[in-house]
Amino acid sequence: MKGSLKLLLFLFLISRFSFAQVTGTVRDNNGLPLSYVNIYTEDGAHGTTTNEDGNYELRLSKKGEYELVFQFLGYQTRKKKILVDKFPFQLDVQLNSETTNLDEVTINSKDNPADRIIRNAIASRKKNLAKLEQYTANYYSRGLWRIKNAPEKILGQELGDLGGGLDSTRSGIIYLSETISEITFRAPDDFKEKIIASKVSGNDNGFSLNSAEESDFSFYNNTINLNAEIVSPIADYAFNYYDYKLEGVFYDEGTLINKIQVNPKRPKDRVFSGFIYIVEDTWQIYGTELKTTGQAIQVPPIEELTFTQNFKYSEENKFWIKISQAVDFSFSMFGIGGDGRFTAVYSNYNFEPQFEKRTFTREVLSFANQANKKDSLYWNNIRPVPLTTEELTDYVKKDSIQELKSSKKYLDSVDTAQNKFSISNLLFGYSYGKTYKKQRFSISSPLFGTHYNTVQGYNTSIDVSYRKNLDDNFRKYWRIYSKMNYGFSDDRFRITAGFQKKFNNISKPILNVEAGVATAQINPTLPISERINDITSLFFERNYLKLYEKQFAEISYQQELFNGFRLFSDVSYQQRNALFNTSDNSWINQDDVAYTSNNPLQPENFESAPFEDHHIFKLNVSGRIDFGQKYMSYPDSKVNVPSNKFPTLWITYEKGFASDISEYNFDQVRVALIQSVNLGNKGDFQYTLKGGAFLNANEISYLDYQHFNGNQTRIGSGSYLNKFNLLPYYELSTKNNYLELHAEQDFQGWILGKLPLINKLNYNLILGAHALSIENNKPYTEFSVGIDNLGFGKYRLLRLDYVVSKYQGKTEAAFIFGLKFLGIFE
Repeated sequence: MKGSLKLLLFLFLISRFSFAQVTGTVRDNNGLPLSYVNIYTEDGAHGTTTNEDGNYELRLSKKGEYELVFQFLGYQTRKKKILVDKFPFQLDVQLNSETTNLDEVTINSKDNPADRIIRNAIASRKKNLAKLEQYTANYYSRGLWRIKNAPEKILGQELGDLGGGLDSTRSGIIYLSETISEITFRAPDDFKEKIIASKVSGNDNGFSLNSAEESDFSFYNNTINLNAEIVSPIADYAFNYYDYKLEGVFYDEGTLINKIQVNPKRPKDRVFSGFIYIVEDTWQIYGTELKTTGQAIQVPPIEELTFTQNFKYSEENKFWIKISQAVDFSFSMFGIGGDGRFTAVYSNYNFEPQFEKRTFTREVLSFANQANKKDSLYWNNIRPVPLTTEELTDYVKKDSIQELKSSKKYLDSVDTAQNKFSISNLLFGYSYGKTYKKQRFSISSPLFGTHYNTVQGYNTSIDVSYRKNLDDNFRKYWRIYSKMNYGFSDDRFRITAGFQKKFNNISKPILNVEAGVATAQINPTLPISERINDITSLFFERNYLKLYEKQFAEISYQQELFNGFRLFSDVSYQQRNALFNTSDNSWINQDDVAYTSNNPLQPENFESAPFEDHHIFKLNVSGRIDFGQKYMSYPDSKVNVPSNKFPTLWITYEKGFASDISEYNFDQVRVALIQSVNLGNKGDFQYTLKGGAFLNANEISYLDYQHFNGNQTRIGSGSYLNKFNLLPYYELSTKNNYLELHAEQDFQGWILGKLPLINKLNYNLILGAHALSIENNKPYTEFSVGIDNLGFGKYRLLRLDYVVSKYQGKTEAAFIFGLKFLGIFE
């Protein structure tokens, strides 16, 4: 303990003096420290920012005379000339609160002066945005998460101390990291970041998750993407969302700055509130103090997000450029709360870069060699924002115990505590780990694995697996697994077992070998969950689950062959046998409803089978093409970046061959296009377009028909972009060519957010259209209008749709109740 204290003191001293050549503290006129004050030399060559304690470190290349600028929103900019004749040089500064006034503003009773300023800012938005159409810069980021009063357990599972981050009150820093990067940008969306140095508290081999592109928030854009599209106060249509008030004006070096209060017309809309500072005449952004809420972005755990941006005037470019940004957040859910901050500092801008043809590629982020191996001396010399005492303590504490926490003795002691069996394991399953050896054994809960269907009656399943990780980050592994199932009514024990190996996390090749005996749904896309079938069967005598038995052996392999193209393949031998009902149990007898047979073709004939028992070999080869796929390169991983600019294309070839019933051999080709299109403040438009063609399939097995995802339960779950909510499960199954379309427009508050009273509920309006066209058949269509984000407080897990279907001149309509949490109980 004494050694840690000495180390902490030593690091504190060298971080403050040895390399920080000009240091000090910035306070307000009440003596309180000011966080995130911008400090830079008059020529802009050197700059820094104060930390949360108000301390700063400014590194100068040589001794001499300098004029330093201290700038902070809400305070008067102060310039101070200094003569640096030795290092370190101590300079403490006091900033006075900015006094805004309206004395120089001509008030017109017919016009809000703030509206005039915002109109000019909107009119100049594209012109000002164009000045940022290309640049290079240096970028520093720091991310910090704190948690408060964490529970000992969640769902019966021990939380531990979260890597040494929690103190005796179950509070503390759980994530702290920093990066130094070089960034390159060209409008509209070419971006490249090279991380020169990366540091994660408590993990010498870790890589920071901070990304310059993901933290690039520009209020010159119409919207800011924060899960939902939040409207900028100077968007083209901003007056539809905000009211403005001129709080006052002040001067910065002779330039008139307007401080505008931003007030949402509808507080729960996709909006910000706070202040935006606009430069007179050029109508550029001088700074922002804007916040939004978890309700606005529809991320329930988030309480509040605050964006503080500071700009400085560049004489060289005649433009106000962003030099720092702080994003503060707070969160709370399930009794766990906390806060954090992501800080960014920009420097050494070049707005006239000379780009080459290969400057921009699909790679948007990469790491320099040994980026995560920089020592404390390196960071103390280069870090533009000094560490706070809390952050420094966290680094020292976690780094000092890192070796201990990776030792066999410590890991074994943690495993001993976590491997203890408890009553909750009956509900959630049990896991036994040997962390030092990177091994884990897991067994699922037989209670959650218990279901009912009319083929097996009550049945229970247990999943067992053993996993061996091949690296410290759990990205390479092999595992063996098995699923055991017993049906009490058909008195049949079935078991499958398999082996899986993931070779790396770059191209992510995965080999899987599996064999055994199992029941399977006739529709392999699993249109109905076992849990929902339990309810519909036992309460309403509606047995929608239709099963067959499969004895099989299968080998599958998948890998990204090159960026943007991933190959999936599998070959299997299958002995497929028809199954029949063996149980008619129900908890509530329904006089007007009765169970149907296990044959979708003849629901009233309980002795009939939908196909003849047979064996067959199956081959599936699929390719997924993500056009324009961008990615981030980590030393041991490749992370693809989702994009809605282009659709994703799936091409699949399926072949059945060598069947003992020759008519069951077939070929099928399937194609699918999937895309989500961001429409700014108007929400998201998503669609799925699929089609398929059969070859040599005149008398194929019913199992190999193309089955469509229907729904007869009036309960919705998962995505609606791959299902028909009123189509009976097997009514339109086909061996003919087909075309399938699903489309949804989620307005995300664009319509309901404008309606009085309703806008307080924070609901989303969703319109949907679904169509199915089959060769030699009339089309089937569905149209829906729905409300999403239903619920109470933070728990918005419901959706309600009114769906109308049309087929062969018949119209049906019903409400569909969507349950987003349903998958938890599968």
